[in-house]
Amino acid sequence: MNPRTHFRLVVLYVLVGAMLLILVGRMWALQVMEGGHYKEIAAQNRTRDIVVPAVRGMILDDRGQPLVRNRSALVVSVNRTTLMRRKDGGETVLRRLAGVLGTSYQEISKRIRLCGPTVKRPCWPGSPYQPIPVEDHVDPKRALQIMERQEDFPGVTAQLQAVRDYPEPGGANAAQVLGYLQPVTQEELDKRKGLKVTGYSGVDLVGRAGLEAQYDAALRGEPGFRKVLVDSQGRVTGTAAEQPPTSGSNLVTSIDAGVQGAAEKALKRTIDNARRAGRPADAGAAVVMDVRTGRMVAMASYPTYNPTIWTGGISQEQYDALLGKKEGEPLISRVTQGQFAPGSTFKISSVAAAVADGNGLNGIYDCPGSYNVGNRAFRNFEGEELGPMTLHTALVKSCDTIFYRFAYEEWQRDGGTSPKKNPSDPMVKMARRFGFGAKTGIDLPSESFGRIPDRGWKKDFWEITKKANCKGAKEGYPEVAKTDPARAAYLKAVAAENCVEGYVWRPGDAANFSVGQGDVLVTPLQLVRAYAAVANGGKLFAPRLGVAVVRPDGTLVRRIDAPPPERLPVDGKVLKYMRAALGDVTKSGTASGAFSGFDFKRVDVGGKTGTAEVYGKQDTSWFASFGPVKDPRFAVVVMVSQGGQGAQTAAPAVREIWEAMYGTKGGKPLLKDGRLPSELPKMPGVGAAP
Repeated sequence: MNPRTHFRLVVLYVLVGAMLLILVGRMWALQVMEGGHYKEIAAQNRTRDIVVPAVRGMILDDRGQPLVRNRSALVVSVNRTTLMRRKDGGETVLRRLAGVLGTSYQEISKRIRLCGPTVKRPCWPGSPYQPIPVEDHVDPKRALQIMERQEDFPGVTAQLQAVRDYPEPGGANAAQVLGYLQPVTQEELDKRKGLKVTGYSGVDLVGRAGLEAQYDAALRGEPGFRKVLVDSQGRVTGTAAEQPPTSGSNLVTSIDAGVQGAAEKALKRTIDNARRAGRPADAGAAVVMDVRTGRMVAMASYPTYNPTIWTGGISQEQYDALLGKKEGEPLISRVTQGQFAPGSTFKISSVAAAVADGNGLNGIYDCPGSYNVGNRAFRNFEGEELGPMTLHTALVKSCDTIFYRFAYEEWQRDGGTSPKKNPSDPMVKMARRFGFGAKTGIDLPSESFGRIPDRGWKKDFWEITKKANCKGAKEGYPEVAKTDPARAAYLKAVAAENCVEGYVWRPGDAANFSVGQGDVLVTPLQLVRAYAAVANGGKLFAPRLGVAVVRPDGTLVRRIDAPPPERLPVDGKVLKYMRAALGDVTKSGTASGAFSGFDFKRVDVGGKTGTAEVYGKQDTSWFASFGPVKDPRFAVVVMVSQGGQGAQTAAPAVREIWEAMYGTKGGKPLLKDGRLPSELPKMPGVGAAP
């Protein structure tokens, strides 16, 4: 062997030896140094982690009756990720599944596609990595076919799950109060960093509205997990580890199912009657509050919907109906989100402001048929002239011109169209102290502010609308003129005025404000809260629905308390005076016809009618009440949009609710000695605190 060949062999031996050493070293590192890590990965290849969702807590009324509960249902779900890994994208599996479930491949495909801006429902709004329910009313025989033939249905599961159920005790629907659930989205999971941080998992349903959203953390509970062993076909062969879920807590509310059902029936009946009389009556609200605590007893909104529509997925047609104007936007709560001109029900604030501004509480004031505010005549309802009267009679007979004079004189003292540096604006300030123009603080999401206009608001609004007004002043409204020339001319004149000086707080603005017209907007919840404050002596509560959170065994977790009430800046004598006047409205005033034959001995009810004019629409009908007059316990308010006069539509509905609560028509009263179960020392179904 020559030296060159020998050298080459030596080099080759060295290289082979080095490679063997590297290989042995790497094997030693993998098996010894990192053995535990790769052993865990290998184990994971034959195990699967399954998140076990917790049973969501119930929502109960003040008697312990479930407004929302759970029922067991056989649910078939599809793991979209598993199907997407198959060569045909899972089409064969889905077609086979459609045949078993008795539906179409297209329908199932729609249910498992991900929702997006351009994707119509049904679609999946949750995480793409969690099982997607495609059927929640499966026949057990069909579910058995799926479970026994897992090799034919990879990525498909059929198991018992808890789904939301709405028993409607006492006829209580309360859909807008209760809210609804939707799957947690991938964005939410990414934001919250998943299960370990927040308790959310990919199979969770999350409250999206109402009490379901407000108390989601308490109702949701904590999901568990199950680590299962699988074979090469993905079939489960055993359980390696398991941690059971912790059920969510129940929420006890102050809603009384009986009163809630009665309010919904009264509201529906009065709207039907209004429509038969030729009025549109397109929406309404009925609300009952405990004036001593601020607890909400009933909150009815119309139109409403069946909350079970969310269970098992919702179609695009159903979803559009919930949000569309054609069906009246039933997803919106008219109690907390609806904003309407309050009309004469607003006069409780104006009386308090007028007296605080120096007008005598026991004075005599003239009530002419019309009153000139600047160069414009503002009239009473139907131009009725009632002569000299007290403020008591002004509330009972609902005289507008007295309030126009108060407002106009206050406006003049503040400097008119050239206001002094710090105008007093007594009516605006008093309205805000009554809680108007601000959220009440109720324990529900998405509450509206309402609107209390003033000089600042008028200027801001003018700046926003100036361009459009000036265009209208110059070009007119040709489209409107084709069908209504008179209206087009009016709109052009208004636009011209607003273009030049739309920022000015005019005397007409002040006059309209005093009787709850013009740009004033309130929610029914704000109004019932204000009347409750008048009734209880000046306490302005933050309304509350939640009473307590309790575990499934009845153990008290926590009571839900409201913050201390605010105080109305109104003398107790003025409040007492107004209560007495409102007490006569139902007997000799504007609501006497609606309350004719009412059993005032059983419960003495006082209140105020309101008929608010709305440009281009029919009047909004209001009636705000409280009772018993001498020892107030509840406030009841009904509003019907485009319902006509307050005495014609809203007042009869309020009467019906009082009769249901106190049994004044001979029927069994919903209240026991005028008391609710939530007033008892021990709440229904609640044991001792931990």
